[in-house]
Amino acid sequence: MSDITMNIHHDLETSKISFDDFREIILNDYRLALESRFVSLLGRKEVLTGKAKFGIFGDGKEIAQIALAKVFKPGDWRSGYYRDQTFAFAAEISNIYHFFSQLYANPDLEADISSGGRQMNCHFSTQLLDSEGNWLDQTAQRNSVSDISTTGGQMSRVMGLGLASKLYRENSELAYLKYFSKQGNEVVFCTVGNASTSEGVFWETVNAAAVKQIPVVISIWDDGYGISVPNEVQTAKADISEALRGFQREADSNGIEIFKVRGWDYPALCEVYEQAAQFARDNHIPCVVHVTEITQPQGHSTSGSHERYKSKDRLTWESEFDCNLKMKEWILQSGIAKEEELDQLEKDAKEFVRSEQRRAWADYHKTIQIDLDEAIRLLKAVNNPLVEIPLGTLRSLAEPSLKEVYSNVRRAIRDLRGIQSAEKQALLTWYEKQKDINYRRYNDKLFTETVESPLQIENIAAVYDDNAHLVDGREVLNACFEANFRRDERIVAFGEDVGKIGDVNQGFAGLQEKFGELRIFDTGIRESAIIGKGMGLALRGLRPIAEIQYLDYLIYAMPVLSDDLASLSYRTKGTQKSPVIIRTRGHRLEGIWHSGSPMSVLLGGLRGLHICVPRNMTQAAGMYNTLLRADEPALMVECLNGYRLKERMPANVGDFTVPIGVAELIREGKDLTVVSYGATLRVVQEAAIELEKLGISLEIIDAQCLQPFDRTKICSKSLAKTSRLLVVDEDMPGGASAYILQEIMENQKGYYLLDGQPRTLHAKPHRPPYGSDGDYFTKPSVDDVIELAYEMMNEYNENEYPKLF
Repeated sequence: MSDITMNIHHDLETSKISFDDFREIILNDYRLALESRFVSLLGRKEVLTGKAKFGIFGDGKEIAQIALAKVFKPGDWRSGYYRDQTFAFAAEISNIYHFFSQLYANPDLEADISSGGRQMNCHFSTQLLDSEGNWLDQTAQRNSVSDISTTGGQMSRVMGLGLASKLYRENSELAYLKYFSKQGNEVVFCTVGNASTSEGVFWETVNAAAVKQIPVVISIWDDGYGISVPNEVQTAKADISEALRGFQREADSNGIEIFKVRGWDYPALCEVYEQAAQFARDNHIPCVVHVTEITQPQGHSTSGSHERYKSKDRLTWESEFDCNLKMKEWILQSGIAKEEELDQLEKDAKEFVRSEQRRAWADYHKTIQIDLDEAIRLLKAVNNPLVEIPLGTLRSLAEPSLKEVYSNVRRAIRDLRGIQSAEKQALLTWYEKQKDINYRRYNDKLFTETVESPLQIENIAAVYDDNAHLVDGREVLNACFEANFRRDERIVAFGEDVGKIGDVNQGFAGLQEKFGELRIFDTGIRESAIIGKGMGLALRGLRPIAEIQYLDYLIYAMPVLSDDLASLSYRTKGTQKSPVIIRTRGHRLEGIWHSGSPMSVLLGGLRGLHICVPRNMTQAAGMYNTLLRADEPALMVECLNGYRLKERMPANVGDFTVPIGVAELIREGKDLTVVSYGATLRVVQEAAIELEKLGISLEIIDAQCLQPFDRTKICSKSLAKTSRLLVVDEDMPGGASAYILQEIMENQKGYYLLDGQPRTLHAKPHRPPYGSDGDYFTKPSVDDVIELAYEMMNEYNENEYPKLF
């Protein structure tokens, strides 16, 4: 371990520059540290006076982050967290105006360039896409993945971001993608708080980075606490770099390089980061920089005070070892500047921060004022006593908000119900127009919505030769993957057992031998890192298929999937995308821990991903063909019991497409519409044969996708014919079947087409016990479908369909 603990009297290397240039660099760094500190102090005041909702800041870390920014070059990547404001300023991925615009939640993307008012302050992001959704040149800019608040959540995607550089360096077939990499010379700079190193995702990522030897520098900002919990409770040996010693790289082995440096020691910090960046950039050796003796002058956030849990001695030490104060002492002791000059720098920094804050507030207020003035004008024109209260409220607002504007406009519209006038109509017309504007401000871009959206991909039907062979379903998938790997050099696939044996169900069998270990490879059992790897690779222009062995195991990676990947497009207002495909398998897998159907968890947590549930491997192949030509993330859930069922091999196995979000009518009937998907679809099909003997004709619809669901609304079209609806799936009660029911009843207005109560058939409210008998008594069976469908027909006509029980 490189234990760098230089004393502050050590000088920077100055042999290559003049003293005046050296002096200017130092004073500019000190000025930036002062500005960032004043941003923190003023930002807290803005929250406490009610101008902003919440504040979290990076005070106490200024000097370390300035040193880090010195080695952050165009083409490099940041995967950080909400303490990195000084780094963001120094690296020019944000500035003070943008910072305060985000603090005020300005919905204008030109003001809050990181999120358009959708994320709290200190959550930074750089735009990776142009207005049409096309990639920008990542090598020409310093790149930052959009931050998330999830503790340690920034770690997982580091794997993919760094692995991309390794692949760009080692795979000559990717050389043409010059706007994503310069021969793999990029470094990923990850920052994490000391307390977050207790998270499993931290250890997953460090282990995976050590194994794969990716170019990453992980900075650990160590202020001794996790909110109020000290390191002694958080970390073995109360020291994360000591706890990591087993990962230390040795001769002829993989591993990581570990540095330790104090957060107030400017010369040592600059030297450490220069060394670490060179290790990572030149040799693809992952590095950890443990920055100790960091302070946090204002405590954790605006929600509390650190005086409640820090001793007087600790608070005194923090005051004496404040990094900005220590840098000032070093500048004075070194004769770089005099105190009067530094005092003037401090005064100028404070004035500049205040002016930028005022500019940000004025621009945000201007956005509100435009809507406020128009609302007042239109309400005033109504000239009716019913609008006096909302009008008076709007006129009296000292600190107006869009919420106040539209809440009062909607109240006025309610109060004016039944009254007709041209002035009221003008108010209604304006409000309807503003609804669309406010949708774009706060609700759009759940998906990137570009011309490369999977919903825009051309639908190409499967073609079969007259002598098309019947093969196992897995062979259709295998042929599909091979054709796509030949078509597009950017595609890679990885996961547990994916490489050597071609996955547990042989979808990739033999393909590693054909395409090499750089494109198809095994990973360890670390689901969070697998998803993060896919996300990072996709952010850097590659087309990853990240495999999670079974559907249930996705739960291990839910924070990455839900908090990061699913919200990426939305929280960046469509300026970042990560079109990774997560491949897994489930349905009818027996046992408590392999029940295979946590669909309600996925539907609730993965808004922002397409969720595909194909009934067989041919449909799955068509969906892969669509998604691999598109630019949005998706989850593919294959039927576990379908790999060895026989299917015909399409002649155009790598080219035909299945549209995303389009349900399919697979059996016509007249009495009852049954909607299902995946493995339960075959259960319904088998039941339909028996029900015909009982005089009941089922019309069966395969949902195919749950997100989006039935874009062409064939479910309501079927209901118009049958007037009865049954939804069948194997999720728990109130899960996917309830979701489907809501889609049909509300969004497709299916309620008005019913002659009887719509019903759902689902699994019991517990996971299934092991074995076929347990499966039979827990999940919908053929008998269950038959009896419930018959019961529904009995309710319709007791004479024709007498009760069974």
